[in-house]
Amino acid sequence: MKLHELSPAAGSKKSVKRIGRGAASGQGKTAGKGHKGQKARAGRGMRPGFEGGQMPLQRRLPKRGFNNIFAKEIAAVNVSALNAFEDGATVDIEALVNAGLVKKALDGVKVLGNGELTKKLTVKVNAYSETAKQKIEAAGGKAEVI
Repeated sequence: MKLHELSPAAGSKKSVKRIGRGAASGQGKTAGKGHKGQKARAGRGMRPGFEGGQMPLQRRLPKRGFNNIFAKEIAAVNVSALNAFEDGATVDIEALVNAGLVKKALDGVKVLGNGELTKKLTVKVNAYSETAKQKIEAAGGKAEVI
């Protein structure tokens, strides 16, 4: 294969809609903007959610509660899920992601104490519940905070 033989996949490249180039183009005269009005002008701008002066939906709906913008999103793993690893293995965030126990690390990973652990593991994650820590150490493993 040579450079001049390469071509994009069929349908992946689409020609640009050329507006305002005469009647024959199908997008001539008003160039798809209709007749007059704010939307036909150059530099037109209405902020997102603008409803022509009507009270916008985001202001009409009631607001309740509090949304903490600094909250950390923690991925949780139960102790019973750690049995998927071999005896004596070191379990870190990367190992959990590779095993499919955690989709992605988010702001941290926490091990919760649901279920039983039968294997001796060295677990290295951001946080543990008290029961999870006890169960890991009871099985002969280590619970290290990173």
